[in-house]
Amino acid sequence: MAEEEGDGPGSGAPTVSPGPAIELRQRKKPESSENKESAKEEKIHDTPVPERAPKHVLLQRFAKISIGCLAAVTSGVMYALYLSAYHERKFWFSNRQELEREITFQGDSAIYYSYYKDMLKAPSFERGIYELTHNNKTVSLKTINAVQQMSLYPELIASVSYQATGSNEIIEPVYFYIGIVFGLQGIYVTALFVTSWLMSGTWLAGMLTVAWFIINRVDTTRIEHSIPLRENWALPYFACQIAALTGYLKSNLNTYGERFCYLLMSASTYMFMMMWEYSHYLLFLQAISLFLLDNFSLEQSDKVHEVYKIYIFSLFLGYLLQFENSALLVSPLLSLVVVLMLVKCLQLIAKKRTFVAKIMKVINFYLVCTLTVTLNIIMKTFVPHKENGHMLKFLEVKLGLNMTKNFTMNWLLCQESLQAPSQEFFLRLTQSSLLPFYILVLIICFLSMMQVIFRRINGESLGETVTLEDGRIGERPEIIYHVIHTIFFGSLAMIIEGLKYLWTPYVCMLAAFGVCSPELWTTLFKWLRLRTVHPVLLALILSMAVPTIIGISLWKEFFPRLMTELTELQEFYDPDTVELMTWIKRQAPIAAVFAGSPQLMGAIKLCTGWMVTSLPLYNDDDLLKRNENIYQIYSKRSAEDIYKILTSYKANYLIVEDAICNEVGTTRGCRVKDLLDIANGHVVCEEGDKLTYSKYGRFCHEVKINYSPYVNYFTRVYWNRSYFVYKINTVISFQS
Repeated sequence: MAEEEGDGPGSGAPTVSPGPAIELRQRKKPESSENKESAKEEKIHDTPVPERAPKHVLLQRFAKISIGCLAAVTSGVMYALYLSAYHERKFWFSNRQELEREITFQGDSAIYYSYYKDMLKAPSFERGIYELTHNNKTVSLKTINAVQQMSLYPELIASVSYQATGSNEIIEPVYFYIGIVFGLQGIYVTALFVTSWLMSGTWLAGMLTVAWFIINRVDTTRIEHSIPLRENWALPYFACQIAALTGYLKSNLNTYGERFCYLLMSASTYMFMMMWEYSHYLLFLQAISLFLLDNFSLEQSDKVHEVYKIYIFSLFLGYLLQFENSALLVSPLLSLVVVLMLVKCLQLIAKKRTFVAKIMKVINFYLVCTLTVTLNIIMKTFVPHKENGHMLKFLEVKLGLNMTKNFTMNWLLCQESLQAPSQEFFLRLTQSSLLPFYILVLIICFLSMMQVIFRRINGESLGETVTLEDGRIGERPEIIYHVIHTIFFGSLAMIIEGLKYLWTPYVCMLAAFGVCSPELWTTLFKWLRLRTVHPVLLALILSMAVPTIIGISLWKEFFPRLMTELTELQEFYDPDTVELMTWIKRQAPIAAVFAGSPQLMGAIKLCTGWMVTSLPLYNDDDLLKRNENIYQIYSKRSAEDIYKILTSYKANYLIVEDAICNEVGTTRGCRVKDLLDIANGHVVCEEGDKLTYSKYGRFCHEVKINYSPYVNYFTRVYWNRSYFVYKINTVISFQS
């Protein structure tokens, strides 16, 4: 044994037979930490020091990076300018009065912009914050923390920036506001450009990503329809976070690059979480993707757990700065990350025991899933929070697990953005050649990833570095992450069309990366076992030729359409709404409270500042109940019932919209009046239902006739082609 212990490279020990000596060393090596350290030192000493690249190579790299950065920034700036020009042409914005401009913000967009106006009118920033956090001038009989409930941090940032930079002397508030959003969209495009560039190694992929994004902008963004939406503020930060994460996961990144990506990822993760109340759900999907990456790509374990720390830091900092938002503490993201960190500690302890380590590998997935659910249940039990129960019920009904006659649930199901994607959506993506290339790239990357996974399961050794000739694109950790992430997003988009705005930009980026990546083509040709042409040479040719052909065809077909959109002068024409808002501002008392559809109430809050009974927001159970009750003006209820509902919310005026009352929808059963009849039992919906006969006509029709008893409760004070305004009588006068 003394001889064996002294045996080693260059020692003077007696010669022994080769076989037993090698076998003994392999058995003793894992048990000795000193041997491990010495082996590492030998590996470090044996590793050749890379020679400094020649000057012409450095100049080529510098020129490539400079051109790529210039192209990325130019793409973002040009897209922001395009959005601004298109918005001006579509609404003829600069030639409109302030009231007509504000009417273009509809639905919940009007609410967000109205609070931006309120902040600018406040005598000081502190006073404005106080009025928003203790707001009792928006919804009757209700004091709300508007900043927390509506995620108004973008409006706070925009208002303080507008005043701090002295922009009030240069530009109008509305232009400053929409300019920030358009600028963020430019950053969005630039981040997608950089992500595709990092994955493919060529900035041509970024150019193709931007081209596909703009051509398919109907399916990639909602910026054209609703500028102040939370997702328009948040998704650019998410794109920056994904770009930083992509660079951070790369194996060949230097120390300075890793630090930069880590800092950018930390900042963008926190900003994304502050901008959108649903951001932690998207980060939850990202955390699952990283968890699977951690299991498939073992060398990235430390980096993945550094990202988990960013999640925890962002969640707790967000909790503190979002008025102790309990939704972040009970979020599935926090439960998952805490469990993953705990399991990591258990794995480190188990490494000392071989048998326990093997058991941990087998039950890893089961342990993570079980502990995550358990911890989330415990957090919800002990942490006071407002659970959005209606969202869970909506998912149950959406997935066919339950049936309901509830008006709110059925109304949400009838919204176009919450239905399954239509055939036109896939047809548009196919016409721009985006979907076919995306499917091709996804299949190749997924199969290559599965090939690598099976090789690791079987214990085959993999090379430390992957070269172009190897044709193993599925071994790169950033590729594994993006494949898993895009599958998650795609699965959600196949269920709810509104989520396509998360998935389609991913489609543009991944498809562009694939067709421009020589490594992907090499992987494909390795499988096909080409003999006539060298696969690497053919891959290099195709990675240049295919995107060039795609770019030329897209330019010829779609560029003239984009130019036509900028030359056509359109106009947003809604004189009836303008007349209604003008009448309210001139004739209605300042203390008046208006009742009507939530979408119209948002416009009234923005354009007039008057108090309303409901808002177009769907994250609060009380507001959802208010919306359902106010919508009863389009049901078959008596005048007395409607009067009691409206007076319970201290409403002074009622606005009946002719478009809702006489709605002729293409989808039978999705009109507001149909949904109300189903909820009230005034129509047979399914076999076995009992019909509750209503002896009253539809209120919105009957009140227009001006006969008793309707005239006793309501007095018409204004009307035009679209709106009928009724004053709610405080003293009921019974007339014959």
